[in-house]
Formats: sequence, C-alpha cells, structure tokens
Amino acid sequence: MRRRKFLKVGLASVSALAVAGGGGFGWAWLSSATGNVDELAFDLPLRIPPLLEGGSFDLRLQAGVSELRPGTKTGTWGVNGPHLGPTLRMRRGETVSPRVHNALPEATSVHWHGMRLPATMDGGPHQMIAPGSTWKPTWKIDQPAATLWYHPHLHGTTARHVYQGLAGLFLIDDEHAAKLPHEYGVDDIPLIIQDATFDGDGSLTLDNFGMSVVPGMDLMGFLGKEVLVNGTLGPAFTVTTTRVRLRLLNASVGRVYNVGFADDREFALVATDSGLVGEPVRLTRVLLASGERAEIVVDFRPGEQVVLRSFTAELGGGTAFDRFAGGADAFDLMKFTADGRLAESAAVPARLADVQAPVVPPNAKTRTFRLGSTSINDKKMDLARIDEVVPAGATEIWELNNPSAYHSFHIHEASFRILDVNGKAPAAYEAGRKDTVYVPPEGHVRLLVEFGRHTDPAAPYMFHCHMLVHEDKGMMGQFVIVEPGQESQVNTRLNLKNGHAAH
Repeated sequence: MRRRKFLKVGLASVSALAVAGGGGFGWAWLSSATGNVDELAFDLPLRIPPLLEGGSFDLRLQAGVSELRPGTKTGTWGVNGPHLGPTLRMRRGETVSPRVHNALPEATSVHWHGMRLPATMDGGPHQMIAPGSTWKPTWKIDQPAATLWYHPHLHGTTARHVYQGLAGLFLIDDEHAAKLPHEYGVDDIPLIIQDATFDGDGSLTLDNFGMSVVPGMDLMGFLGKEVLVNGTLGPAFTVTTTRVRLRLLNASVGRVYNVGFADDREFALVATDSGLVGEPVRLTRVLLASGERAEIVVDFRPGEQVVLRSFTAELGGGTAFDRFAGGADAFDLMKFTADGRLAESAAVPARLADVQAPVVPPNAKTRTFRLGSTSINDKKMDLARIDEVVPAGATEIWELNNPSAYHSFHIHEASFRILDVNGKAPAAYEAGRKDTVYVPPEGHVRLLVEFGRHTDPAAPYMFHCHMLVHEDKGMMGQFVIVEPGQESQVNTRLNLKNGHAAH
C-alpha cells in the first residue's frame, strides 16, 4: 500500500512538472539518462595508488592539478599527491599511528570508514584538522580482514571534499585473506569508482539538474556525467594471472553502480564491506551504493579482452524516479586485456571464513529510524545532540524505514548483517558483514548490528546517509557507547568548544 502511494505521488509530481514545463520537461526526461557504452578508447593505463604498509606513516592533505581527462588540467585535492591517496595496508593486531597534516586552505578531517576504533580516533566532525595542523590518532587494529577506506567527514561540506579527491583505500589482512590473490597491483587491484561533471574549463562541478525533480525531495544529491576509476577516465589494465581480485569501492557522492562485465561472465564475490563471506558467491552483477565495497575474484583466459561496466538497474523507486536517480544510466568503467601467457593462480577456497547466519539474541533492543529526504527521525544533524546511547558490546536490531528518496545508510564503529529488505532475505551480494547498506524508496530494512567496546560518554560516533549531499544537508545523527548499565547517566547535550566536542 505504501509503495503504491509513493509511486502514485511520484508519478503525479512528475506529470505535474511535465505539464508545467512542457517541452523543457521532455528535454529533461530525455537528457536525464546518460552513459558512455562503447565510446571509450581505453588508451590510458589504470593508475594504481601507491602502497603504504606498516602502522606508522604520514598523510599530507594537499591541493594539486590532475589530468582526469586527457589533455585537460583540473584542480583537485589529494593525499600525498594531487588526487586521491595511497592505499594503506596493515595486518590485524598492528598498531596504527598516522600523522595527518592538513596543507589545504580550509579545515577538514579524515574518517577511517569501517574501522573499529575509539570515537576520538574516528575522524568524524568532532576531530577537525585546522589548516597547517597535524592530527596524530593511534589505535590497534582488532577486526577481520576487510577492504575499508578513508575520507573527510566534516559537517556540511563532506561531499565537496571527497569529490575533489580526498579518498583512499585501507586494507586489513589476516590469515584468511591471504588465501586469495594478494599481490598488490598485480592480481590484487584497487578500483575506486567516482562520477564527475566537468565545466568547460576542466574544473569539477557539483551542480546537476534533476536531483530535486520532485518538489521537496532530493533523490540522490548529485549524479556526474562521467565515471573515473582510480582518477582515470576509461583506463586499461593488463592481466598477467589466471585470476584477479578486484577491490571495488563506490566513492561517488551519490551514484549507485550495478557492476559486472560486458560479456556477462560470472565472478566470485569473496567479501563485502566488513570482511570475507563464508563461501564464495557466484554472480554476474553487484550493486554498490555510495560508501559500499565488494571484493570479487575474476577468471581470465590468455589473450582475451573484456570491459568492466556499470549496467542499468532497478533502484526500487519505479521507472519515473529511477530514471532521474541514474537507474537508466550505463557506463563502461575500464578494460581488461589478458597476456598471451598467464601465471596460474590458486583456486578460490570453497570456505573463506567462519561466517555464520545472523542470530538475533533474546530481548535484543530495537531502534527505529525514519529516513526523510535529508533528515533522520525528522531531525537535522546537531553536533551537540546525542541521539542514541548504546551499551558496549550490544547486539541490536536497527529498523530503517524510508518513505522518501534513495539512501545509503552507514553506521560508524559497527558491523552488521542485513536481516531482511522489505520482509525478504537480502540479495546474495548483501549477505556478508557490512557497515553500509542501500535503502531504496519506500524500503524497510532490518539490520542486526554488533557494537564494539570502546566507551566514551562524551565522544560520539555517527550514523548517517552516505549519499554525501544528503549527509551535508543534515541527514546524520550521533550515538555514544557506554558501559552497560550507564545509559541513563549520559548527558545528551555535549560540551562543545569551537563547535566540537571538548575533552
């Protein structure tokens, strides 16, 4: 009933716009779908971000100039370079002690997306780094192997900072992950996928028509007209082994990708956001919303060529809404060309990790969240307000009800399993441990969330939409983790100093 009402209202709104806009609406409808299938030359090599290993390292946030499109110079931001950042790689049990220096002309932060760590080290909007300053967090890695990432997380301008290029992967290794291809840049390849729109002078712009086509509803926040992989438009990669592990990251501001190969070949899904799946899942497509990751292993034969593509997708809002939300878009992402002779890779293990079906504990607390177009539970983000208080080590049910637009929901310092989506079991590509989940319009998603044991009643973590324009417009809340039994003693108003939590 709710879905029919949503679609009825949506179609009525679109119809009203069509009447009001006349030919202008027809042009907008036709131009709302975009893509580049069979248009790219694939004549540039895939850029592989440099690798930093070991727990002590320096990150410099800086401005630069990059050639994101051939022959065009674009002003960008990057980490230890002009655009994007190095891949950080550590093992479970290592102590991490980065030195993060902000050489940008404005304050920013660095959030370790998916990392289980104390709130004061999380890099959210309460841990801002002023221009010219250096932030020195430290923590011990205590979680399974996973593909995580890092990016700014300031309040109000996260989208612009990530869009300019402040992002990179953070890989955690353990004995289970070592069973898969793991030679970085050879058979273990990072793929950071971002869309972009360029002005005539080559500069990046976040302006985009169509995202608020329905009055009062911000569908996605931003959809770029071109798609970059590791900062390159239409790159190519030469395969030298019979199997390759691809670490896919959707680092876009709002676009959803439906990733597969142009020849519809199967691949093995081996990991989701927060770690390895129990057994490989054979797929031809994996849907990734903003902030989501997936690891896949692909087989190659000598001499073959194949294109990695983002296909059109049903995003859950119906034909009218989905078209304006990018569902009708298709993009060639990059091309793989296999050498005439390939080194033989080990087979993907039949069992990857000890991942059991989620079990809801007796009397698990349930929290309910209503996702507005740019709000949660009808509230905008307030840096001084604590929205939820969670006991350390708790396993809870979080219910996400989305009567509005398209959302990607992320919880800091937590790992969760999807119990159901609209009353049905999650799709195969969503069955593993995660920290970010796509929530379609009129969607109802239940999560079984496992929280850590880092306690601090005055240092909050975030939960928010990871469609970054939505986040910047206020679609974010805060929670603290405290010792069990201390929940009622928490002051739900923080003492802020210069706009940030005082410690």
